[in-house]
Amino acid sequence: MTEATLAHQWWKDAVFYQIYPRSFQDSNGDGRGDIPGIISRLDEIAALGVTALWLSPLYPSPDADNGYDISDYRGIDPRYGTLEDFDRLVAAAKERGIRVVMDLVINHTSDEHPWFQASRRREEPYADYYIWRPPRNLGDDSGDREPPNNWTGFFMGSAWEWDDVRQEFYLHLFDKKQPDLNYHNPAVIEEIKGILKFWLDRGVAGFRCDVISLLYKSSLEDGKPGAIRGLEHYKAQPGTHKILHELRHAVLDPYNAFTVGETVMVTLEEAKDLSDPGRGELDLVFYFDHLEVDRLVARYGPKPFRADTLLRRLTTWQRGLDWNALYLENHDQPRIVSHYGNDRHYWSRSAQMLAVLQLTLRGTPFIYQGQEIGMTNFDFTSLDQINDVESHNIDRLLRRRGVPYSLRWYLIKTASRDNARTPVQWDSSEHAGFTTGQPWLGVNANASWLNYAAQDGDPKSVLNFYRRLIRLRAASPTLRAGGFEPLIADRAVMAYRRTPTAGSTDPGYTVWLNFSDQTQRLKQPWLTSAMSDPEAGPTGAGPVHPPECVVSNTGRRRLDGCLLPWEAMVIRDGTATPWRGDAA
Repeated sequence: MTEATLAHQWWKDAVFYQIYPRSFQDSNGDGRGDIPGIISRLDEIAALGVTALWLSPLYPSPDADNGYDISDYRGIDPRYGTLEDFDRLVAAAKERGIRVVMDLVINHTSDEHPWFQASRRREEPYADYYIWRPPRNLGDDSGDREPPNNWTGFFMGSAWEWDDVRQEFYLHLFDKKQPDLNYHNPAVIEEIKGILKFWLDRGVAGFRCDVISLLYKSSLEDGKPGAIRGLEHYKAQPGTHKILHELRHAVLDPYNAFTVGETVMVTLEEAKDLSDPGRGELDLVFYFDHLEVDRLVARYGPKPFRADTLLRRLTTWQRGLDWNALYLENHDQPRIVSHYGNDRHYWSRSAQMLAVLQLTLRGTPFIYQGQEIGMTNFDFTSLDQINDVESHNIDRLLRRRGVPYSLRWYLIKTASRDNARTPVQWDSSEHAGFTTGQPWLGVNANASWLNYAAQDGDPKSVLNFYRRLIRLRAASPTLRAGGFEPLIADRAVMAYRRTPTAGSTDPGYTVWLNFSDQTQRLKQPWLTSAMSDPEAGPTGAGPVHPPECVVSNTGRRRLDGCLLPWEAMVIRDGTATPWRGDAA
C-alpha cells in the first residue's frame, strides 16, 4: 500500500448510500429508475449527511440477474442513460461533496458478452476466458451428459451448463446466464485492469466488488457434501489473494481507489486476510454473519432471534477486523425493520432502534436506499409479483423436493431479494413518486403513509432520526473510530460501550438496545452497570446516578432501570445527574 493511500483513507470517515438504480427514481416514465433520476435526488441524499454513493450495476445487461450479468463493462445501459449522463452524475455528486463508487462484477459476465460468444466458438484470444470442460462421460443415446463435477450453484442446481456450440460444459456459480471467468488466464486479469482504469479515469472513487472471494478456482475436483458443493475449491483461495494484490498494486493504489468486497461465507480469518491493510488487497469486506442470527441457511429457514447471539457475532467482527463495513440492508437482504424489528406495531421505534445499532458501531456505515425512511418488506401476495431469479429457482427446487406451497411461499415471501428492490417511496402519489409510468416492480401499498415527503418535515420521523445520528457520528471521533466493548446481553437486550480513541477529548458512549415488544427490567449487575458514573467507577452503596441520554428514540432522557419496547438509548460518559426515583 502506498504512503498516499495510508495517509488518505477518506472512506473511514465516509457515510455511504447504496442506490439500486432501477428502483431509485425514474425520470422519463418508462417505469425504471435511471441516472437523470439519481441526479434529481442528489440534494435529498446530501441532506441525509451522505458523503459517498455506491451504485449497483448500470452497465448494459440482458437482466437475467438484474444487471449483475454484464454484457459490456465500458458502457451504460441505454435504459439508465448514457456515459455523458454518468459523467454529469459524478460531477454533480462532487459538487455536493459526494464520491461515487461503482459495482464491479468480475467473477462472471453475461453469456451475451462478446467474450463469451467468441469463447463458445473457440475464437482466440477468448477461447480460454471461461471455465470449459468436457462431460464426465458421454451418457447414453438419450443425449444425457454428466457434468464435469458435482458442484452446485448458489441459485440451486448444478453449477454446470452444456453448450451446444462448443460441445462442452461451462461453469456458472450463479445463474446459467452468468458464466464464470477463468482467472488462470492472465489475459483475463489484464482485461479487468483496463476496465478499472476506464472508470477511474471517469472520476469514480472506487468499487464495490461483487462475490470477490470466489474468483479463483484452485481445483475442479468433486465437492464435499453440503448445501453448496465445491465451495472448498474456490472460496478465498490463495489465487484470489494474488489477483487482488495485483489489481491493488497495478491500478487501485495509483488512483488511491477504495474497494469493499462482498465476501461469500467467509470466516473471520479469511476476511482478515482479504482486508488486512498490510496485505494490500481490499479495504473493507461485507460479511453476512450478523444478519443470520435468526436463520438456519443464509436468509432461509427461520429460528428464534436472540440479542445475545447478535452481540457475540458483532463483537467477533468488531474486534477481529481492522475496520468494519457496517450494513443492515442491501439489494440482497430483506428490509431490516421487517427482519430484526417489528414493522407492524412498533415500526417507527424499531426502525430507529436499528439505526442506532448500525450508526454506533466502529467502521464505515452503508445505508441502503429507503432504509432511512424505514421501508418494509413488500406486501407480496403471490410468486407472480416476484421478479428475482433466485426466488424462482428456489421455488422450483423446493417444489421438486415435495415442499408444500404454503411453506415455499412463506420462505420466499419473507426472504426474497425483491423485498429490498421495490421502488423508493418518495411521496403518497400514484407509484409513490417513483415514476409516472408502470413501475418495473410493484410499489408497497404502505407508500400512502410511509414515504419521504411525509417524513421530511417531521422532527420525530425515522428520516430525521437518521439525520441526527449521522450528524452525531460525524462530530464524534469515539463513535467513528473508538474501541468496542460488549457489556451485557440476554434474549432481548444488549448493551455495549464505545471507548475513546487515544488522546481524544471526545468521551465514551454506552449503547442500550431492546429488541422486543416488552418492557425489559434491568437487574443487578446490569442495573449497577447502567447507573454508574464512568468517572467515579462502579456504584456501591449509596445513591444511584442515572446518566443522561444523548440519543433516545422514545423521548425519555434517563435510563431508570428499564428499557421500553424497542427502545434505544445512547449515553455519553460524564453526564450523570442525581438519581430521583426507585431503581427496580
